[in-house]
Amino acid sequence: MPLELIGFIGIMVMFVLMFLRFPISIAMAIPAFLGIIYVRDWGALTTAIETIIWDHSFSYTLTTIPMFVLMGELLFVSGISDELFQTFRHWMGRLRGGLGIATVGASAIFSAASGSSLATTGTMGVIASKEMLKSGYDKSLASGSIVAGGTLGILIPPSTMFIIYGMLTEQSIGQLLIAGIIPGILLTTLYMLTIYLSVLIKPSLAPSLGGSTWKERFSSLKSTIWILLLFVLVIGGMYFGFFSPTEAAGVGAFGAVIIALVKRKLTVDTFVESASRTLRTTGFLFAIILAAFILNYFLAITKVPILLAEVLTAVPLPPFVLFALIILIYVLLGAVMDSLAMIVVTIPIILPIINALGFDLIWFGVIIVIVVEMALISPPVGMNCFVLNGVAPELKLETIFKGAIRFVAPILILIALLYVFPEIALYLPSKMM
Repeated sequence: MPLELIGFIGIMVMFVLMFLRFPISIAMAIPAFLGIIYVRDWGALTTAIETIIWDHSFSYTLTTIPMFVLMGELLFVSGISDELFQTFRHWMGRLRGGLGIATVGASAIFSAASGSSLATTGTMGVIASKEMLKSGYDKSLASGSIVAGGTLGILIPPSTMFIIYGMLTEQSIGQLLIAGIIPGILLTTLYMLTIYLSVLIKPSLAPSLGGSTWKERFSSLKSTIWILLLFVLVIGGMYFGFFSPTEAAGVGAFGAVIIALVKRKLTVDTFVESASRTLRTTGFLFAIILAAFILNYFLAITKVPILLAEVLTAVPLPPFVLFALIILIYVLLGAVMDSLAMIVVTIPIILPIINALGFDLIWFGVIIVIVVEMALISPPVGMNCFVLNGVAPELKLETIFKGAIRFVAPILILIALLYVFPEIALYLPSKMM
């Protein structure tokens, strides 16, 4: 049997296992293990486990993930998320649709500490949904604002998705994190503009609320100082070469401990709870990453990625058409697959194609994360929508998905801008020290 056919069979088996609700790591590991034994032998599998899984388990870079996750958990228990929303409410509340804009703004700032879209959605969902519904906001606009704001959690650094992509592609994690800053600011602005235009076109979506005094506005800014200082310390330290990404993650986690102590929110119970959630999240992510590495090895020995790259690059189509096809494939996959699974499964296959087309891998990492953001709010598997429904059951799933659809347009606009002007993502990484 041709090696390439064995590789394709392995991929099909993996997808079948995923649709049968097997855990992602197991769905990737089973066909990889069986495929390696079939193509090589049992000895090759044990060698692969020793040299790939074992070695990567002790990767210094992997410690970046638990440190950033712990940072987000500690900032969550410190109560900063509620203060952030109130700050933006004071500044944006006077505008029609201001609470939706405030939700996106607060989500963007909180994303600079959480590194997770699901955490950002869940946190802001509890706070913002009550405020907007109490103020008479249309449920679809309220839900759309929350889930769209939540997607910023994996684009604005620190981002676990960038770290995973960097490990799979062997790209600089520091450059990837920095590359997400300007696109993150742009997408935040586009989301806010989407809310403003929606309400301008249909005023019944959001009532006009009373504004806050200037004293209240400036007084509320003190709540944002903590995260901004931590963001400047962590991301600025990486940008200017003071810290490696792993060291920056450690500094961030320590800074979060200090903030929680200063705000008198850190107790033994809250610390144990934060550490416990960090361990669960880290264990889940590590299992997927290690399974992805063994799957990569199986695909490499069956030459599936090379075959696909040769076929696609041989087609007489302009690069932008091939790029659009790749984006379309990811959009379709995002509608039926978990976003993290989509990344770890497809990157080994798509990487040779991207290299053959001559695209920059740091730039493509930003594109991938943005496409994943779209998957997080797309039916029927948009995880942000399910998270919001879980924390705010008064918002029905169909209403949430309806509200999320209007925020697909700004994501597509950003992808188009990045294709035409790749410097949007590459300028800051090119200036790193």
